[in-house]
Amino acid sequence: MKTPDKASRLNLLAIEGAFAVAAAARALELSGREVIHLELGQPDFPTPSHATSAGVTALQADDAKYTAPAGLPELRQALVQYARGRGIPAELDNIVVTSAAKPMLQYALLAAVNPGDEVLIPTTGFPIYPSAVRLAGGIEKHYSIHLTPDGWRLDWDAIERQLSPRTRAIVLNSPHNPTGWTATREDVERIGRIATQHNLWVISDEIYSGLAYDYADGQSPSAAAVPGLLDRTIIIDGFSKRWSMTGWRLGFGIVPKALFTDLVALVINNTSCAPPFIQRGGLAAASGSQDVVHRLRKSLHERRDRFVAGLNAVPGIRCAMPSGAFYAFADIRELLKTSGLDTITFQSRLLQEFGVAGCPGTDFGPSGEGFIRFSFATAAPKLDRAIALLNAAAKQFAT
Repeated sequence: MKTPDKASRLNLLAIEGAFAVAAAARALELSGREVIHLELGQPDFPTPSHATSAGVTALQADDAKYTAPAGLPELRQALVQYARGRGIPAELDNIVVTSAAKPMLQYALLAAVNPGDEVLIPTTGFPIYPSAVRLAGGIEKHYSIHLTPDGWRLDWDAIERQLSPRTRAIVLNSPHNPTGWTATREDVERIGRIATQHNLWVISDEIYSGLAYDYADGQSPSAAAVPGLLDRTIIIDGFSKRWSMTGWRLGFGIVPKALFTDLVALVINNTSCAPPFIQRGGLAAASGSQDVVHRLRKSLHERRDRFVAGLNAVPGIRCAMPSGAFYAFADIRELLKTSGLDTITFQSRLLQEFGVAGCPGTDFGPSGEGFIRFSFATAAPKLDRAIALLNAAAKQFAT
């Protein structure tokens, strides 16, 4: 008997290739193989103990009932202070708490984009952006974060070329996944001028804020901190990265007041609210000691320098220094040329034959051909071992 056809919108979905690589890596481990996991964007630091304790205490107290859809007022107030510390003039009705950052991204696009509107997204870029734009009925247009002799740079000419009367929003990601490019104050001001001139929404993915290595406090400039931009900027943020709380699935948005009620309505229609005991853990993380964030950034900075230097010593591999996040987007084009491999085959053989799990650059768009993303958010001895194995792979593949 014929079954009903599935909804055509499912064909619009892309997935994060990192999860597919992680599944293949786990299968290898189950067979007894050792794998160095550099595929997932997940710090190896534990969740801050005061956050874990707060979450457990809340759960033991049965703080697991429905709560305010916009988030616990105490948590939202702590996030107001966090935003103001970044120069963003937020108030309580600029903050919406969500179950992870990805739903906030989808809510932002649903709130900002009508069917047929064009949305500028970065390429290479986070693979969920195209899916989220398509599910909102939008049409993705690409601008590039491209490699120059001075490192990764935003291609302003590409943005200007893609603008049209149908352009509705621009997605900005800084610090950037996968390249580590980080916007300067001049960059976000220029984005602001473009957005104002063309009456665009700015959807700014700042999940790696706090992990910018060229700033003393780790905080890269935010578009919402530019005077006049808060009312047209939707910031996507969360607790996964700088507080090492990936599995807690707790996110938030810093949003224009004009969209607050509508975004809360989207939360109600989707999850009703983020679990209150999870929010208690987030409250402790955001309002407690930030020493753990400082230690994480310092450790990542040291690992970055060590790992990138190691990559640049491998024959056929070059890697520009990332200025934020915790990814090295390694240029393997020379190695591919000598080996006759393509990026996906190289990544697969690197995992299967040498036990090093990284993400093929093609997961982040077609312009990622010839690159591999490695997370350096793991312990230095494992990074050193990965470099040794990459040297062995480079030697074997080139013969």
